[in-house]
Amino acid sequence: MEQLAAVSNAVVAIFRESYGRGPTKAKSYAFDNYVVTVLEDILTTVERTLVESGEQELVRKVRLTFQEIEAERFKKAVAEAMGRNVLTYHSQVVFDPPMGFEMFVLEPEPESGD
Repeated sequence: MEQLAAVSNAVVAIFRESYGRGPTKAKSYAFDNYVVTVLEDILTTVERTLVESGEQELVRKVRLTFQEIEAERFKKAVAEAMGRNVLTYHSQVVFDPPMGFEMFVLEPEPESGD
């Protein structure tokens, strides 16, 4: 689906611009009013070093703080790609393997009168 590729590309572009590199793999899925983007190989060299030194919570805190600050940017990009307003957005990061999950709740589509 062209819209989902646009979501993946937009999310990766935001990460690339902000972190100096983006994830090496990204795929977006849509169901009902939800869009989830799964990101693989997300860590920068500094973050990898911190994680290997047991500082996963520090990396998580920095990433999630960044995503909260940039939430409107993520929501706007997904709204443009999907053609629907985004009501809310949540991000999560895990480290074994290093992956990110960007979750968006879309405004319900207007019901069509039959």
